[in-house]
Amino acid sequence: MHDDRHTHDGPAKHHASPMHDILGIGIDLVDCARIERMLGDHEQMFLDRVYTAAEQDYCGRARNRIERLAARYAAKEAVLKAIGTGMRDGMSWTEIEVSHDGLGAPAVTLTGVVARTAAERGVVRLHLSMTHAGGMAMAQVVAMGLVRTV
Repeated sequence: MHDDRHTHDGPAKHHASPMHDILGIGIDLVDCARIERMLGDHEQMFLDRVYTAAEQDYCGRARNRIERLAARYAAKEAVLKAIGTGMRDGMSWTEIEVSHDGLGAPAVTLTGVVARTAAERGVVRLHLSMTHAGGMAMAQVVAMGLVRTV
């Protein structure tokens, strides 16, 4: 049973909705040269296997295409680490889509097996941060949800 009263910093307070806990944190670092090599060796096959059409369109229009693709690859890896599974049978890279919200902040949308797995693990929200510099791209994901007690 989830108790939404928190007493560690003073008197108990009632919240209108349950507080979400951190369920997992994922981080990944990608060498942009690795993505460039994959594109050189397997261009469209690699793109279609890893990136949604929307991601390909967004990154393909940019002068820093490789860095954007690398950051999204890192984000996908970080999502899998944050939900605590890694890539499993039945999951697809394209079930994790990185986009931006109305203010330009990165956002993650899950579909298919990845979405079902995250939901089964109690994940209700993912926070994503990405960066790229010096030939490297990095992403960090924090998975939020309700801790399930057995």
